[in-house]
Amino acid sequence: MTLTDTDLQILAIAEDRLIGFHARPFDEIAARSGVAVEIVLERLRELLAAGTVRRIRQTLLSTSLADGALVAWQVPEERLESSWEWLRENDPFTGHVVLRSCDNPDAPGADYRLWTTLKVPTGSNTVEGHCRILQRHIGATAFAPLPVVGMFALGVGHVRRAGLKPGDKLTTPPAMQCPTRPQLSKRDWQVLMVLKESLRPEELVPEPWVERARSIGLSHEEFCAIASDLDKRRVIGRFATFLNHTGSANKHSGTGAAGLFHWAVPHGMEERAGAECGRHICMTHCYWRSGGEPFGGAQIMGVVHSASWDGVLAHKAAIDAHLAACGIPLLHTAIFRSEKAVINPSEIDPVRYAKWQRDYS
Repeated sequence: MTLTDTDLQILAIAEDRLIGFHARPFDEIAARSGVAVEIVLERLRELLAAGTVRRIRQTLLSTSLADGALVAWQVPEERLESSWEWLRENDPFTGHVVLRSCDNPDAPGADYRLWTTLKVPTGSNTVEGHCRILQRHIGATAFAPLPVVGMFALGVGHVRRAGLKPGDKLTTPPAMQCPTRPQLSKRDWQVLMVLKESLRPEELVPEPWVERARSIGLSHEEFCAIASDLDKRRVIGRFATFLNHTGSANKHSGTGAAGLFHWAVPHGMEERAGAECGRHICMTHCYWRSGGEPFGGAQIMGVVHSASWDGVLAHKAAIDAHLAACGIPLLHTAIFRSEKAVINPSEIDPVRYAKWQRDYS
């Protein structure tokens, strides 16, 4: 389906600009996009039915709700495809599953071709323990967990990023956000578990949470009050519309190519370097991660999408030049090209984890 000008207006807001919980999220999209709410709902229903939009959901700040990491895997070349398929089909706690190749085959970590994101519900297992289970199933020879120390950028927003020029950046560097671990009640978890599921077509209405509140025995007002409180406690992410990265949407959203960037900087400069990388608007993700020893000591890692691989490289060159201008030395840097990906939200339900562990341990 070809995106219309109205679609682009809507998606420029709906993809990732609604931070936090909104009782009437589509009204908010309408107000910010200048498109009537009836048309917003009609267009989103059509885009979802056509597959141009793959899901619409309330995201959670899962780094505050579960232990997690970006995980790099060494897998024999002949098992890469089957490992990718196994993880996609059998592990709901693994979200992104991506095959990548390093632009420099001699760079540290170039032999880690399979990359995943992982969330393990707190108290259920460790990241390392979960990876050990997966390692047996996919035949990996090694894995490297890269947990988050701090976050500088997170938000898809491909439509609003499509016209960016290399070097376009925020006027000030973003503040680093660190994972938290708030104490949640059973009722809090009930609200989170129903809140995070993708909206069904019939839920694309001005008040999408009414039936979900009823399903756990709450009034709409009670449900929204708890969700708003959870938002204040920084466990709610964005209300987001996710585009398919394949098909006709690519031409409008600049998602034809993607690269994972690594930077190693001197110890003590991680927060500053991460903020200077993360202020570049092209970065959909930018984190300070620990455990990068197999990757030349890289601490700052992030993802950039562009319409072409040349575009990805141009963004990387602009960021590197900016770091140099800021007096931040690069001890090592590398680019990992995304070749094949499936992107799903990672499950964080401890009850579901217990069953999965019984089935696969």
